[in-house]
Amino acid sequence: MTTTATEVRVPDIGAFEDVPIIEVHVKPGDQVNEEDPLITLESDKATMDIPAPQSGQVVDIGVRSGMRSAPARWS
Repeated sequence: MTTTATEVRVPDIGAFEDVPIIEVHVKPGDQVNEEDPLITLESDKATMDIPAPQSGQVVDIGVRSGMRSAPARWS
């Protein structure tokens, strides 16, 4: 089985380092469909779900505070 990293980009919502992740909806081993929510962010103006870019199985999750993207691996 080959896994490749898929980069999930968070849309520009301003000062990202001040936007907390309030919920992670998936864990390694979960099956997701394209557009299923992966994480939820919340700013003082809005709550935003970050969708899966493709269907597959979540192998690993990496979230970096202050970054505009979070790598994820799919199979």
